[in-house]
Parts: sequence; structure tokens; C-alpha cells
Amino acid sequence: MELKDKNLYYIGGVVRDEILGTPNFDIDLTYNGNAIEFVNNLPNAEIVQINESFGTVRIKLDGQEIDIASTRSEIYPQKGHLPVVDKIGCSLKEDVMRRDFTINAMAKSTLTGEIIDYTGGLEDIKTKTLRVLHDNSFIDDPTRILRMLKFAVRFGFEPDENTKRLQDEYLANINYDMSYKRLKKELIETFNLNRYEAFERFVNQGIYKLVAPQNFELPKHNFTELIEQFKPNNIWLIYVGLLPDISNLPLTKTERQIVDEFNKIKNIQFDSNFITYKTFKNIPIESVIMYSTIDYEIVKKYLLEIKDIEILIDGNNLKSLGIKPSPKYQECFDFVLEQKFKNPNLTKNDEIKLAEKFFTMY
Repeated sequence: MELKDKNLYYIGGVVRDEILGTPNFDIDLTYNGNAIEFVNNLPNAEIVQINESFGTVRIKLDGQEIDIASTRSEIYPQKGHLPVVDKIGCSLKEDVMRRDFTINAMAKSTLTGEIIDYTGGLEDIKTKTLRVLHDNSFIDDPTRILRMLKFAVRFGFEPDENTKRLQDEYLANINYDMSYKRLKKELIETFNLNRYEAFERFVNQGIYKLVAPQNFELPKHNFTELIEQFKPNNIWLIYVGLLPDISNLPLTKTERQIVDEFNKIKNIQFDSNFITYKTFKNIPIESVIMYSTIDYEIVKKYLLEIKDIEILIDGNNLKSLGIKPSPKYQECFDFVLEQKFKNPNLTKNDEIKLAEKFFTMY
């Protein structure tokens, strides 16, 4: 289904990605005027949701849900926080000027297919350049620095000289009164790409100071292959959780546990497979991979060789030996497990004999 009108435009990333030949499944539509009034006059369109304050509307048309935004201008009464809508139904040019980079400020007519480019985005795509639209861009929204990092890594683009200067000036004088919810969103999108180049730039350019001001150095070991192989759910946190303090970020209970578990184990020295196993077995996989920045070989050995080693006996086997349940059960299981690390080929009968030996010893 195609929705066409002389005042309706594709805008932002969908236009950029079409020019780049990159798939994009997020279709952003903007109406040059009031989108809510526009859809009220659309035949067969069912209004699903309206946000009057932002001039946005979601409709269902021919079984498909579509989001349409009114053109709008914005102001930042509190720098670093969410903007406030200044005017709904402004000109298309005013609308694109509130955006982050020239490559994301192009529009394409749904009626004619014409590209509308007020800011030089087409040329910047040709020259692989990231350029802000005005000098207060990062002051208004410092998360744009992370978006620039994301686009640099995704597309191989680099900031122009003025944009790089503005980034460096902001990072030298950060306003920490910012929206950390927005910052977290950009961190997730950037580091879920699992590109170590992004982390190198994040650290070497001092972008990490948006999260916390403490000094931080790039870890010695690249852990992208471990992430690729073991597919943890919270990829981004393996990177960002290495920073000395991320308490400003609004973490979920699960995310907080990942960071806390890493901080508990980061100073442990593992001198046996048994200790490695007992330490890593019951903590999140993300915390384990984070430890690879300290000792890559230990983590690799755990994940590839010993993670799935388990003993075959259980409490019923000990009861059948005439041993009454007690805290000694767990000590026995640990004793057998430690022997199994030395000889992974132990059978169940071998383990039962070891259990009998344990109880004669203790």
C-alpha cells in the first residue's frame, strides 16, 4: 500500500538509507502542515492513536499501521533534555532544521519522488561526511555525539572539521544535567552493533565521559567474537558496564545485576578450573564476557571447555549409599565436580565411588 499526497514526505533515515542502498524498515512520514487534520480527511483511514502536543498520528489503512508526523519546530528551554514543540504545521524547511545531521535532514515527496535537500545532505553522503546543522547542536542534545559515533561506524562516514571541533569542545565542558534515559537509548543502539571500532572511538575520543567523568582506558582484549558466539541479551552493557561508574544511567534490575556481578569478580585470580566454574556458573553471561577484558584466556576456556561439565550423581544417589541429607551433600558434590575437571570422562559409577570416598574421608 502506498499513501501519496503533495504535502506528504518520507523523511530522515529512510531517505538516507534509500540513497545509500541500505535496507530500512522504519518508514518515517511527515506531513507539511497538520498531520492530524490531514488524516481526518483520508477516506478508509482508521485513527489508532493521536498525540496532539507533538502533532503525530497513527492510522490503520488497508490493514497496515502508519505513523505520520506534522512538520514542527522545537526549542530547548533546558539544554540536554527533551525539546519542547514550538510550532506545529511549520514549513518543511523549518522541520528539517531541528534534526541532527545533514544526511538525516532530507525529504522525499511521496507524490513525485523528488528529493528535497535544504542542508547539503546529498553532497555529504557522496563525500561520506557527518555535519551538524548548527553550532549549538551538541549543546542542545549531547546524545547526538553518540549518534554520530553510530553513523561513523555503520556507514564509514567521518565528521567534518567544524563538527569534530564542536564535539571536542562539548566533551571538554560537559553539562551533566542531561536526559540519561535518552543517553542510554543511544548507547544501546550504538553498542548493540557489537563493533569494537565503536568502542575504540568511544574511549579514545573521550565520548565515554558523557556517561561518567572518571578516566578510563581501552581494555587490552577485544571480546566481540565471544559476543558473536554466545549471543548475550545485553550486548551494549558488556561495553558500557566496563566504565568505572555508570550510576547515572537508569538501569533495570537485570542490568544492574550484570554490572554488580562483574565488579564482584574483577579482582579475583582464578587458579583452578573448579574455582573458575563455581565463580562463573551462576552469574550472567554478560558479566563473564566482561571479565575477558581482564583475563581473556580464562573466560575462553570456561565458555568453550568447562561451562557444560556437570556431575551425574544427585541426592538420591547419596541416600542410596545410606547417607542422611545434610550440608555435607553440597561439599560432596563439589569434591566430585573438582575431580571431574581433572578427568571429564568419569562415569556415574566413578562418581558414586568418589562420593563414597568423600564420606570416608570426612
